[in-house]
Amino acid sequence: MTTATVELRHYGHDDLPEIRQTLLDVHADAYADDMTEFDERFPWFVDHWGGNPGFACVVGYEDGEPVGFAYGAPAAPGREWWREHLTEPPADDSTFSVSELMVRPRWRKTGTAERLHVALVENRPEALAVLLVDPDHPKVQSLYETWEYRKIGNRQPFPDSPNFAVMLRYLR
Repeated sequence: MTTATVELRHYGHDDLPEIRQTLLDVHADAYADDMTEFDERFPWFVDHWGGNPGFACVVGYEDGEPVGFAYGAPAAPGREWWREHLTEPPADDSTFSVSELMVRPRWRKTGTAERLHVALVENRPEALAVLLVDPDHPKVQSLYETWEYRKIGNRQPFPDSPNFAVMLRYLR
């Protein structure tokens, strides 16, 4: 399999009922060997993010089989994950929050994650993209750094969540 055989499809807020189970199935496969209690709340996160009118999602398919996805939504002004870490906000502080990027094990290390990410953020009108990375996955953080993100701090959004690395990237 190659990343070139993966077809990317774009979805929005109104499409959530159509793709919700696909997102849950990919998540279950991606975390099959490493599911934590926090990860088990993923359906709530899908509904939370998908409930945002600006929700955007890209799902990759190979021969009709979902292989991964990336999704997020515009950040609420004043509540951007980067705000507590920068002393001076950027001149244009419009932000897209990348909430999830997940690839099923069989398609990892094929370039699929980068294609999903690029497809999600490449035409965004926001000036910035922000995401959170689990510190237990330093290789993932290093990968995001190759995509022009930089770590600016840490954030623990829930008492039972990891103390995530906050990573910021300029989109334009």
